[in-house]
Amino acid sequence: MRRWDTPPQRGAYICEDNIMTTTTPAVRPANPRFSSGPCAKIPNYSLDMLADAPLGRSHRAAVGKSKLAEAIDLTAEILGLPEGYRVGIVPGSDTGAVEMAMWSLLGARPVEMLAWESFGEGWVTDAVKQLKLDATVRKAPYGEIVDLTEVDFDKDVVFTWNGTTSGARLPNGDAIPADRAGLTICDATSAAFAMDLPWDKLDVVTFSWQKVLGGEGAHGVMILSPRAVERLETYTPAWPMPKIFRMTKGGKLIEGIFKGETINTPSMLAVEDYLVSLKWAKAIGGQKALIARAEANAAAVAAFVNATPWIENLAVRPEIASTTSVCLKFTDARITDGAAFAKAVAKRLEKAGVALDIGAYRDAPPGLRIWCGSTVETSDVEALMPWIDWAFQAEIAELAAAA
Repeated sequence: MRRWDTPPQRGAYICEDNIMTTTTPAVRPANPRFSSGPCAKIPNYSLDMLADAPLGRSHRAAVGKSKLAEAIDLTAEILGLPEGYRVGIVPGSDTGAVEMAMWSLLGARPVEMLAWESFGEGWVTDAVKQLKLDATVRKAPYGEIVDLTEVDFDKDVVFTWNGTTSGARLPNGDAIPADRAGLTICDATSAAFAMDLPWDKLDVVTFSWQKVLGGEGAHGVMILSPRAVERLETYTPAWPMPKIFRMTKGGKLIEGIFKGETINTPSMLAVEDYLVSLKWAKAIGGQKALIARAEANAAAVAAFVNATPWIENLAVRPEIASTTSVCLKFTDARITDGAAFAKAVAKRLEKAGVALDIGAYRDAPPGLRIWCGSTVETSDVEALMPWIDWAFQAEIAELAAAA
């Protein structure tokens, strides 16, 4: 059983003549939003915070460029990017950023594709079936990750850092050699800002600001190392390149993309929202504080799992367990239809108004997925745990009554 911490306060229940009855927990989460994307807004968020957004203005005007450049600079500052790394705001959320990197960079060297959840599987499909690359594919089941010691990093390697749909992540970048010949292309959409990423081991990092910082959808962020820039300037893919993916012109990087001159029209309202989140992050202590908040939230869930015999973390080992998209599975032998039971628990929690959007991802094993990213308050996670107990016991009682 995957129990890694000490138990938190739980909702009370009593057993009378082998019939389990539950009491409604006394404390409710102040914010019931536990979706894994779009995620909870920053604490005390208000639309009034967006009053400075330059609505109705061109993103090419001085005010628009200034806002975009500020977002880029703050992103680099909070993440602690090394000298020479470039940040660009791109269309299509994290998906657009990953596709942009794959279509622009892959094909120059042999490729390895790593997957341990549904989005990683999607990148495999695009590399093999769309780009038609003869790639080495390594996969691990949900809750596991591939053995990185078997990966050839002299090839270009594409992987997710944290499996948003599986709750399994890389524990560190130790297996990635500093003297690798290939590029590392990392989808870090539910890891950036909440996990300590080894930037010297990563050449392309993509994410969506709708995850850890609770931003609005549709925009992606791409971070390029100097090695990735060199590849862009020395390699031309064999396939036609859509305009929306083009990062070079005349064999040189289009530097404007990484200074706020976006490829297509961004939402200045969404950019302002991102700036508000970045400024909040900086004010509370930057990335160190963001990581600590996510880890405290995940620890609250782990404590509940540790105390509860009928639930487990989907991640098979604590060192690879996500601290943002925490995935759980029910293990009680009385449950005969795991998918139906998990949906019923999630629906009951939503109806009670204590947890919204915490069902497992559609392609993942049935269970719950609780977003524990940095914008979530630990007190809300702690308040939710007795409600999960309450919902579980209520659904088990219904199963018993129907038997």
